[in-house]
Amino acid sequence: MKEGHKWSGFVELMKTNKVVSTNLITSGLYFYLYNELATLTIKKTNAVTQSVANTAKRVIVIIGVALVLGESLAPIKLLGCTIGIGGVMLYSLIDKIVYGK
Repeated sequence: MKEGHKWSGFVELMKTNKVVSTNLITSGLYFYLYNELATLTIKKTNAVTQSVANTAKRVIVIIGVALVLGESLAPIKLLGCTIGIGGVMLYSLIDKIVYGK
């Protein structure tokens, strides 16, 4: 389904609704700052470390949101989170053994 025909309605909403325009600009700035932080992190570490940290962040967000919203975590979700956390831990242990960090 194509939604290009809704563009003019969105532009009109941006002009008339201050909340929408403020939220759009704020989310764009946060996304830009997040990407800047990710770039600085990669420069200080490496891409693999950044990727592992990003995986850990996603797992933490999934679990945190489930706890805050009171959602149950299905066994498949728990398995996925366990694999993610286990992978991050394994990477950290191997990194420590190999590089002595």
